[in-house]
Amino acid sequence: MSKAGDFENNDGVYKTLLESTQAIPWKIDWASMKFSYIGPQIEALLGWSVDSWVSVEDWAMRMHPEDRERVVNFCVSQSQCGVDHEADYRALTKDNGYVWIRDVVHVVRNPQGEVEALIGFMFDISERKKTEEKLLSLQKELEVLSFKDGLTNIANRRSFDAHFEAAWEQAQREQQPLSVLLFDVDFFKQYNDLYGHIQGDACLIDIAQTLSLALDGPRDLVARYGGEEFVVLLPGADADAAHKVAERCQRLIEKKAIVHALSPFSRRVTVSIGAGTVVPDEAALHTDFLHAVDQQLYAAKHHGRNRIEHVAVAVPNLVQAP
Repeated sequence: MSKAGDFENNDGVYKTLLESTQAIPWKIDWASMKFSYIGPQIEALLGWSVDSWVSVEDWAMRMHPEDRERVVNFCVSQSQCGVDHEADYRALTKDNGYVWIRDVVHVVRNPQGEVEALIGFMFDISERKKTEEKLLSLQKELEVLSFKDGLTNIANRRSFDAHFEAAWEQAQREQQPLSVLLFDVDFFKQYNDLYGHIQGDACLIDIAQTLSLALDGPRDLVARYGGEEFVVLLPGADADAAHKVAERCQRLIEKKAIVHALSPFSRRVTVSIGAGTVVPDEAALHTDFLHAVDQQLYAAKHHGRNRIEHVAVAVPNLVQAP
């Protein structure tokens, strides 16, 4: 008897209805683990002829290798327990491609409650998967954008906060130094008033790119802190290393030679820098440390700008800037 004729006593109407759907019906005998029926739609979808679907081995081997172990183990365990289930996987086509399939399985029991057969439907969900992948890709892009400054294309304040908290916890746990540099573009309001906001934006973009070039540590991060302020995170950097990075940043910005006719410093754009280094203990608060670094930036501006003020912070007894 053919596989088609063995299915549901060869009920012609029922068979016609099943084979006119896009879903692919199938039946497996539990004792023999062989197909007693599979819809002819399978050949149009995957290219494998109906007669080639003999046993569950054919089903398993026509599954993408990356999905095979997970799906087979899941389906076998659920079937053994007599639990209806469904699984998504990539079914291999005869021409070496693949189609995303959702297999919906019903476990048939005999009067004694023993598993007798599995019947189910295979659904082509390739288009749905493509849509899901596009949405996932868009979601990832949006997530990246949410941590990136829209103007300068470097990390934004949100990104800095996340990286800083993680670096703080690691420095606290490993008792390693952590340094932060805060930058303020000197006389930036006057720059904007003189050259306009479009040129002001270009200036900020130049500075962001320049600060990025000054970093060399694998975990170093430069971010726009807000307005004309930038911040550099230096995990593992002691006070000496942090001061060298700050000096390098100053030199590179000076070398950029962005014209600022209202600046007293060679008519060029300069920056004031507040720097801080800490080895945080368990009682230390990262907010207190950032406040101490901010005080150093205020001191740099108060003492004439275009300079670096650095403090090694002893927490919780903070050493404040004069």
